Amino acid sequence: MSSEPTLSSSELVRYDRHLSLPQVGREGQLKLKNSRVLLVGAGGLGSPLALYLAAAGVGTLGVVDHDRVEESNLQRQVLHGTAELGAPKVDSAARRLRDINPHVEVIAYPEALSSDNALEILKNYQIVVDGTDNFATRYLVNDACVFLGLPHVYGSVFRFEGQVSVFHAAAGGPCYRCLYPKPPLPETAPNCAEGGVLGILPGVIGTLQATEVIKLLLGVGKTLLGRLLMFDALSMTFREWGVK
Repeated sequence: MSSEPTLSSSELVRYDRHLSLPQVGREGQLKLKNSRVLLVGAGGLGSPLALYLAAAGVGTLGVVDHDRVEESNLQRQVLHGTAELGAPKVDSAARRLRDINPHVEVIAYPEALSSDNALEILKNYQIVVDGTDNFATRYLVNDACVFLGLPHVYGSVFRFEGQVSVFHAAAGGPCYRCLYPKPPLPETAPNCAEGGVLGILPGVIGTLQATEVIKLLLGVGKTLLGRLLMFDALSMTFREWGVK
């Protein structure tokens, strides 16, 4: 008997629109099914990331977050609802993602990513996606990915602006420290809680990040490796910068 992975009849129906794409097809959908992606953060950026990666059929999604759902989150963190107020974000996320796609395995890490656990968690995944809102964790994610040789899909939002890139030092590309060698002074870079953010903005940036993840897993198209994509919602413009 063959032990090769297959798609069930339910999955064939669910992923019909993917299967019709020449760049995906059954082979590509099986790649997604057998993929393992870690999301660091289940907030504004993590919401569209988790929702669309689960819907797309990424087989295993790890979610790291130590926070609980608060009412002020609901303006932009569409992964969670009013009924989940007070619940750990990873638990809320797991329930929602399993409802969206029961074929996806969700692994919850109800803890803050730290220098003590980062390597142990990240080593189990193919791609790491940064959906955090603080510089300490961004540098930690970057350094762990460089050490483990993993691709790292980066995104950030502030007020009406966002940016996306792909870092992968092991593939000859830049890392986050190539773009920002040192963290800015706290008074020059307030977080979203202090500076505010347009609720829709994380949806735009997180969806772009999810697109890059899918392309990396399928091995199709041109990713943002070596490029920084910047989005301004007020002027509805995209700009691109090279990252050496």
